[in-house]
Amino acid sequence: MINVLKEVLKNQVYPAMGCTEPVSVALCGAYAAQTLGHTPDKAVFRLDPGTYKNGCGVRIPNTEGEKGNLLAAAMGLLIAKPQLQMEILSGADSNLLFRAKEMLAQGRVRLEVAAEKHGFYIESFVQDAAGASAQCVIEGSHTDVVYLAKGQTVLKDVRAKEEKSASFAFKDALKKASLADLLAWTDAADAEDLAYIKKGVEMNLKAAEMGQSLKKVGFYIKELVRKNLLQMDLIASTKILTACAADARMDGQSIPVMSSGESGNQGVVTILVPWNVGKQMGVAEEKILRSIALSHLLNGYVKVFTGELAPICGCAIAAGVGAAAAIVYQQRGADIPAITLAINNIISDIGGMLCDGAKSGCALKVVSSTDAAIRAAFMGMHDYGITEVEGFVGHSAEETIQNLGNISTEGMRAVDPMIVDIMQEKTSRHK
Repeated sequence: MINVLKEVLKNQVYPAMGCTEPVSVALCGAYAAQTLGHTPDKAVFRLDPGTYKNGCGVRIPNTEGEKGNLLAAAMGLLIAKPQLQMEILSGADSNLLFRAKEMLAQGRVRLEVAAEKHGFYIESFVQDAAGASAQCVIEGSHTDVVYLAKGQTVLKDVRAKEEKSASFAFKDALKKASLADLLAWTDAADAEDLAYIKKGVEMNLKAAEMGQSLKKVGFYIKELVRKNLLQMDLIASTKILTACAADARMDGQSIPVMSSGESGNQGVVTILVPWNVGKQMGVAEEKILRSIALSHLLNGYVKVFTGELAPICGCAIAAGVGAAAAIVYQQRGADIPAITLAINNIISDIGGMLCDGAKSGCALKVVSSTDAAIRAAFMGMHDYGITEVEGFVGHSAEETIQNLGNISTEGMRAVDPMIVDIMQEKTSRHK
């Protein structure tokens, strides 16, 4: 029988340096270049609209503040070390950056939007001057190579639906799970699981420490405290902590964070909110770590309904749901009614927040999520919350999340294409 928590930790909770979408673009390029055997003369990348959107305006690690999927693609081609996985940009330096920029200036790397793709999708096709080629497709997950070929020789092809579903059985299990199942998996977390979760805490705390030196969102929240416009309390300190970690990531700092749901910013909220709240409330460390396990599970659960890269903000909503439930779990244990109220509260509060791609402004959404998660949890653990008589809230937490998923995948189908159109129009203006 599948251990869903272990599968979630293995497949969706891993170290990532930089925004995970452009990093995955670099990874796809690295696979293709390694397969070709040398740096290609030219390359074409095709990205689903969500991946294109998320990598459009975010800074890339080890690039001196440069932004975008296109540069990440060129760097991946030059690094050509896919074994580095989501820390592939740690293999970059100033010389490689110069060469990547040179490739772009020569028009050797091109980016296209695969408008017909509605899930996570990156394709790289590379060719040398002699006509030798290689192709890589990453689909469904930031690291899952479903197709790899060198010329006419297919090295890997698991694009058939029945084959792909076997490698993501945990997602099927998540989608069929109840809140009671998630809580049972949380309580069954073993010492290995908790040690890995603690590693993620330490990693994200280091990122938050680095972000303290940046004059960004975290800095200005601290300024509000310094000017006595905010009190330094549990909520303010948690907002500063998460904002600083997100600031460091979106600034392209060369430091990894532990992701959740394959997103670094979601990892920041999923991990650091329950950690800081638990510590300040005097909760035993093992209980805090178990609550973070629940946070990871719920983040993944929300995303199997809303989509990997949704029109709504995952770092606010999916991760916020996980964080809110984790806080209630710390105080009330597996109290399904209280956790349900907390989940309903946060989805009612920020359920409509749009994702317009990764960028510095994500730290603002992380702060909103942090604030909303703590507030939603506090009300839930005191048996107050939004019920099914209001809005799109369901009779259970599961139904509320599924309703949100339907709004995201069906009701908001035109949102991502419109945001991508806006981004492309802005890009063409600045060429």
